[in-house]
Amino acid sequence: MPSHRILIADDQDSVRRLISVVLEKEGYRTVCVADGAQAIDAFRAEAFDLVLLDIRMPGVDGLEALRRMKEMRAEVPMILMTAYAGVETAVDALKLGAFDYIVKPFDVEDLKQLIGKALELSTLSRAAPALHCIELPNSNDRHERILTDCPNMMEVCRNIAKVSQTNATVLIVGESGTGKELVAKAIHYHSKRATGPFIKVNCGALPESLLESTLFGHEKGAFTGAQSSQPGLFWRANHGTLLLDEVGEMSPALQVKFLRVLQEKEFEPIGGLHPIKTDFRLIAATNRDLQDMVEAGTFRQDLFYRLNVMTLNPPPLRERPADIVLLARHFMQRFCAENDKKIIDFSPEAIAAMNVYPWPGNIRELSNAVERAVILAAGAFIGVEDLPAQIGRPDGDDAFPTLRAGESSLKECVKNFERELIESTLRQHNGHRELTAKALGVSKRTLLYKLQEHDLQGTRES
Repeated sequence: MPSHRILIADDQDSVRRLISVVLEKEGYRTVCVADGAQAIDAFRAEAFDLVLLDIRMPGVDGLEALRRMKEMRAEVPMILMTAYAGVETAVDALKLGAFDYIVKPFDVEDLKQLIGKALELSTLSRAAPALHCIELPNSNDRHERILTDCPNMMEVCRNIAKVSQTNATVLIVGESGTGKELVAKAIHYHSKRATGPFIKVNCGALPESLLESTLFGHEKGAFTGAQSSQPGLFWRANHGTLLLDEVGEMSPALQVKFLRVLQEKEFEPIGGLHPIKTDFRLIAATNRDLQDMVEAGTFRQDLFYRLNVMTLNPPPLRERPADIVLLARHFMQRFCAENDKKIIDFSPEAIAAMNVYPWPGNIRELSNAVERAVILAAGAFIGVEDLPAQIGRPDGDDAFPTLRAGESSLKECVKNFERELIESTLRQHNGHRELTAKALGVSKRTLLYKLQEHDLQGTRES
């Protein structure tokens, strides 16, 4: 695979040469330029996977070069380098679309890690284009993608990339609403079976007899009402992927028949006389603990071993705090397009409310909440009052502050609470921004916005 191409723009020759040597030792290919104008010309003429820009350069500075290059190819990650750790400058860069920034003098290991993260997320973004489920031809599938800025979900993404290149059976375990079906789609559409069908069935939504007929198919006259032959999902999923959702709801009797299909790679339709060969990749999903069910005798141990070849566990949204606003903005853009509305962003109070809410319904609940908010919002920003009551006004939730003397509204209460929380966490970490962001469970980018909004300063970058 060709190595990544990186454009380096800095007016100091020694800095350019140092970065170039370090990165080329890592296997990257580099192109160096001395100012923003040259960077724009090089970016226009060649394809780069990442850009490193010094903010202060003669002529066209880094911020202007960033803005103009983002207009050409917004998907390319860009990292700003600066000798000045001012919050406002960093926030301006992030608003223009920079992936992140690093303060000079920097540790080369920190730079390599930052570049690796930027390229990894960029690759995942490109590798997860619009997914299409043939079972839902009328759905707006072009919006489906995996978005994350959290290490635990990034690990799931890395495993998706690995397992998609195999034919191994995958078991996806997680709470309701965590995106198990989306993970299954990502595996399928990044696999060698991507041109084949993606078929799904919810084992808990059908009675046993109907589920068996749905999976195996039936011949004409096989039972009362079978007026014609119908192919089952085992046949329809041939050369593709079959997703068995809520597999823990499958009855013990059907588990035996299904296990035989997995072992023999063939099945007989109900009422059929001859076995039919099939070649599908199986992905099973459940929000139940199958190991506990095995011990309780309600799920076959041999079937569990067959399913549990590779397990993926997308974490609940409460364990992905940096993704709450990221996903909310993604859904906002989607529902604005669907409803022909123009909304710029969420208000700071709405963001604070979403960040403290535990999201028991996970991503599905977040999507529904944002859709409602988009419909109700009357202005350019979604406010707390547009969110469902349990999010914007969680009465009785001890994790959320109550109104105090001098506070006239929930918005004011949330804002004061957020400022105090950030301020106290900064003190605990001696003003260290990165440690503060980790302690708060937010990205460094989010913390920078909040520092500017509340007129706070972290005293140290690293």
